[in-house]
Amino acid sequence: MKFATVGTGWITEAFIEAARLSEKYELTGVYSRNEEKAKQFANQYNASHYFTDLEEMAKNEEIEAVYIASPNSLHFEQALIFLKNKKHVICEKPIFSNTAELEKAYQTAEEHGVYLFEAIRNIHTPNFKILKERLHRAGELRSAILPYMKYSSRYDQFLEGQEPNIFSSVYSGGALVDLGVYPLYLAVCLFGEPKKVSYHPVVLRSGVDGSGTLVLDYEGFVCTILCSKIVDSIIPCEIHGEKGTFVLEDAAPISEIKFHDTRTKESEILSVDQEEQNMVYECMNIANIMETNHHEEYEQLREWSKIVLRITDEARKHNHIVFKAD
Repeated sequence: MKFATVGTGWITEAFIEAARLSEKYELTGVYSRNEEKAKQFANQYNASHYFTDLEEMAKNEEIEAVYIASPNSLHFEQALIFLKNKKHVICEKPIFSNTAELEKAYQTAEEHGVYLFEAIRNIHTPNFKILKERLHRAGELRSAILPYMKYSSRYDQFLEGQEPNIFSSVYSGGALVDLGVYPLYLAVCLFGEPKKVSYHPVVLRSGVDGSGTLVLDYEGFVCTILCSKIVDSIIPCEIHGEKGTFVLEDAAPISEIKFHDTRTKESEILSVDQEEQNMVYECMNIANIMETNHHEEYEQLREWSKIVLRITDEARKHNHIVFKAD
């Protein structure tokens, strides 16, 4: 499948490498507002076309799909341009700023006969599938703690008085919609939609959350998600059941899974070795869905995206965290 990219940051470079490793994609075009940067990026990755105009790129007949990794607030308008021109869209997480944008974009995709995906790497990996298949070994679930807390280098800029995109309400930033999406996806994909949501953020001067604790209430247990871009954490993820506990080294990538049996006190490693460039799994899965028109799997991914965005919308609303896109 011939694809193009929007964005020239490290995440785009990682996706291009993963797409190459999957052997499912051929990079055909790249976009940047800066012509020199677009040309340089195209040369670096042997893309045959470079663009500084999104409409022009969307009309290019060689391009079949587009990967979008621009600032969060730009995802929606850019995605619509490509969907309306019958290009499949793979949009980096968080897919959009709010559920209204999500509904409109999926409607547009349906009207034009193309696919729309959220790029969220951890749920496509072999180790996630192992965890989901063997979750029953824990017995009745009683609690889960899913942290993803990493100090951002851009926070130093914020402290100096600047306002980088990821800490800006104009660009739909904040800890929950950035890093928090990874453990939130784990919770939604493993446990389903919670009955109740509450969020306790550390709100920065820009109006977005630099850190926060998200509590998801389920029948019989509570899942606590810790997310931050202003502190580091080295604690693992844990899922606690009456028969045992799963310990994950990290929410993304899920490089190691350990199961600790409550009664025997024995521990077992369940995880397998994965590709170092773990985005390859989402690339392969998305390509397979498009190639085989696997409607059921596509609808499942779509539903998970909706639930995750509903939760982040509700969490922000209750704490008066408002994006310009809202």
